[in-house]
Amino acid sequence: MDPVFIRIGPLTIRWYGLLLTLAIFAGFHLAERIVAARGHDPEKFSRVAFWAVVGGVIGARAVYVLTSWAEFAGDPLRALYVWEGGLSFHGAILGGLLVFLYYAWRERIPLYDYLDATVPGIALGVIAGRVGNLMNGSDTVGRLTNLPLGFTWPDWAQGFPGVCTDTGELAYGYCAGEVVRGPVHLAQLYGALVGLILLVASYFWLKAKRPPGYVFWQFVFWYSLLRSLIEEPFRINPLWLPVYENPELGVGFFTATQLVSIPLILLSGYMLLRYRRTR
Repeated sequence: MDPVFIRIGPLTIRWYGLLLTLAIFAGFHLAERIVAARGHDPEKFSRVAFWAVVGGVIGARAVYVLTSWAEFAGDPLRALYVWEGGLSFHGAILGGLLVFLYYAWRERIPLYDYLDATVPGIALGVIAGRVGNLMNGSDTVGRLTNLPLGFTWPDWAQGFPGVCTDTGELAYGYCAGEVVRGPVHLAQLYGALVGLILLVASYFWLKAKRPPGYVFWQFVFWYSLLRSLIEEPFRINPLWLPVYENPELGVGFFTATQLVSIPLILLSGYMLLRYRRTR
């Protein structure tokens, strides 16, 4: 659990950036094959998808910084250090989607076919991002818990600052109580599990050969639901709407992500019902 994969002189390669880069290349390869199988030009898709990735990274970082400004207030330039981790998935989807919408308006690309093709790659990105978070140590950390699955970070695990027992927050700055290294929920692996489930599911969604857009809306629905239930309740995130919290088990509702997921679940559920009625 070391954020750095390898150092070669002044060059430092981090796990987070390496894994996301590999996921992007694998996602491109899979998407090109899907687009070609649907009778579209894979080279044109690649050109649009490249800018969608750029837009996704910008959107992901911008939303993360805006929602975690206290982390960057002392050193605003750190907002540019994407390789250190800290990306918002919803921001990435929004940034990439805006690029696809722009090209749909400008060049009349087959929008839904393109979006469907990106789903396996996005699922790979979810897995890579969460494993990278695990290696960083301080990203997407889980709440303290007394459940048997709680994990105590070893002293040699770099990048993990510990948790303040009095506040239940990461031990940055002053803590009135004891600073401990666990046991905490391994929320990073919970998130990776969500990505793995969606990657496997995307194979069957694509195999079903439903109308364009079906795979995309399935992904939006199940990602929003699974993340809200499997990962998000167990993370050290502020409860924007504190409906329920159990410090002993390490569970809380509702975080910002869970609140954003509610309209996404409703919208994608409505769109999937439309596909069902059409069929």
